[in-house]
Amino acid sequence: MALKTAERVSREVSDNFVFQRSRLAYVEAARRVSGRVLEIGTGTGYGVEIIAPSAESFVTIDKTRSADLPPMPAGVEFLEARVPPLPFEDESFDCVVSFQVIEHIKHDKAFVKEVHRVLRKGGRFIVSTPNKPMSLTRNPWHVREYTAEEFDKLFAEFADVERLGVAGNERVWEYYEKNRESVHRIMRFDVLRMQWWLPRWILQLPYDVMNRLNRRRLHARNTTLTEAIRMEDYNIRRVDSECFDLFYIATK
Repeated sequence: MALKTAERVSREVSDNFVFQRSRLAYVEAARRVSGRVLEIGTGTGYGVEIIAPSAESFVTIDKTRSADLPPMPAGVEFLEARVPPLPFEDESFDCVVSFQVIEHIKHDKAFVKEVHRVLRKGGRFIVSTPNKPMSLTRNPWHVREYTAEEFDKLFAEFADVERLGVAGNERVWEYYEKNRESVHRIMRFDVLRMQWWLPRWILQLPYDVMNRLNRRRLHARNTTLTEAIRMEDYNIRRVDSECFDLFYIATK
């Protein structure tokens, strides 16, 4: 089986722990969006079918088109674009959603400012990103990760911010602990702590390969547990240090 990047969440069964968590973000967003909606970060497109039915019109953008991206349904437009800036006029959208993207963007403040610009007054920005205290190792594909306190500082221009997070039940925590043990077994060989001081570009390919192989190994050793996790095993709650992701709803 070919190795695909683990940075684009897929339906591969070894991704199930992350995939179900990511689906929840879209389902929760679909309950909150309406009107003209923009998604930043199409990925493999699994969120389109969840969000689009709640929107009058839906535009989704990504810096590259994934080879796994299916044809867009009627009423959905895909654009290839790097952000920031956003290629739209002021106050073009009622809602903007962006999941697991901002940690990849160098100019995060400019990114949030652009989202604020293209939102109409009263519009919502629904955004998720990994919760830094829950990360098991450095991810060199991420420019940075955030604590809730650090993330708060990006939303000063917004009138209101609901600070939520994605948490999991006992089944999710069992998988997380097995993953932590596996990662620690791998990282014990990094006696010089190179992951923390080598440039990101040097680490990206080996990290990606090891991350994918680790997920597949975990699946092989814990098949029932990996495949048993469902979206309902996750929940949205007030953010704290044990949430896997930050999930913020910022209103202009």
